[in-house]
Amino acid sequence: MDGRDDIVAVGLLSARDLERLGSGFTRAYPVEVARSFGDILAKLEAIDWPAGDKD
Repeated sequence: MDGRDDIVAVGLLSARDLERLGSGFTRAYPVEVARSFGDILAKLEAIDWPAGDKD
């Protein structure tokens, strides 16, 4: 593996944050508006993330 597809960070950003990052930030996955942080965490936990190496 060349490391190009390794996840290096997960963050919650606003549309304005993405604009500030510019074209260098190439992948963003929008989530539905959540009423609470708990809703967001539940959605993240429900994602079927690809298996990776555990360090």
